Amino acid sequence: MRSYFKKGWFLLGLMFLLVLTACSSEKNGGSQQNDGKITIVTTIAQIAEPISVIGGDKVKVESLMGPGVDPHLYNATQGDIGKLDRADLILYSGLHLEGNMTKIFEQIGKSKSVLAISESLPKDQLLHDDKGAIDPHVWFDLDLWEAALNAAVEEMKAYAPEHAEEFEASKQRYFTELHNLQIEIQEKLSSIDPDQRVIVTAHDAFGYFGRAYDMKVVGLQGLSTEDEISVTDIDRTIDILMEHQVPAVFVETSINSKSVEAVIQGASSKGLDVKLGGELFSDAMGDQGTEEGTYIGMYRHNANTIYEALSRKGD
Repeated sequence: MRSYFKKGWFLLGLMFLLVLTACSSEKNGGSQQNDGKITIVTTIAQIAEPISVIGGDKVKVESLMGPGVDPHLYNATQGDIGKLDRADLILYSGLHLEGNMTKIFEQIGKSKSVLAISESLPKDQLLHDDKGAIDPHVWFDLDLWEAALNAAVEEMKAYAPEHAEEFEASKQRYFTELHNLQIEIQEKLSSIDPDQRVIVTAHDAFGYFGRAYDMKVVGLQGLSTEDEISVTDIDRTIDILMEHQVPAVFVETSINSKSVEAVIQGASSKGLDVKLGGELFSDAMGDQGTEEGTYIGMYRHNANTIYEALSRKGD
């Protein structure tokens, strides 16, 4: 009961701060505090890093969620509220990825530009689980993420039309890199034996990746890390590994690895030598300043890790 009231008072405090900061934001625009740059705050780095590349020296971009942070479980801090207040634009993914922050975005959106970029995508291109919930991990489909980033850039152009041509040109250069990356990965992954094109991870984050490259994806948890993992889930996954003789499974940087380790041990007890194929970036990217801290570098790392493990190149 005490924890319930603490949570209630915390949420009330955040909402009160939002009301205060909404008033102050009318007097103090974020761009005025950053040498005329457009101040953009995002939730996940998969938005922040590409937008910082496209916006160049005309923007200052900050992500609330860093490496290893799980957006499904993330709760905004008072410091986050201050960052959101100082922002000119707020970009988040949406589709319930950042479910604990939805009310905050709804409230602050009454006084400034707030965009859920994934919710601009055609509904018939989105994946659903067997309960009908939308899969929010759309950044693993390069075509879909390009469309989502395009919506973000249009919002930037509307906010600062004087920079629209520059943003458009930079966006086109970046999208060319995405197209080249897609060709590179398609050629590499297509060489994996069809019977072993199975990606097993802790939670179901790679559905769009699997659809894009014709690979079966098995997540022990559901679309959200809030979902529970049962013994049945583990046994079902082991049966799939046995059926396809899959040589490797993967852990995720933002998810506890215990469930994956249980699968490896279970398969071993049935006579199948399943290796840990490596670490994949799912809901979070790598450290800033590293290759995996960029969207393209993170995506290439995942593809290379999957290729090396499932094609047995790592043996």
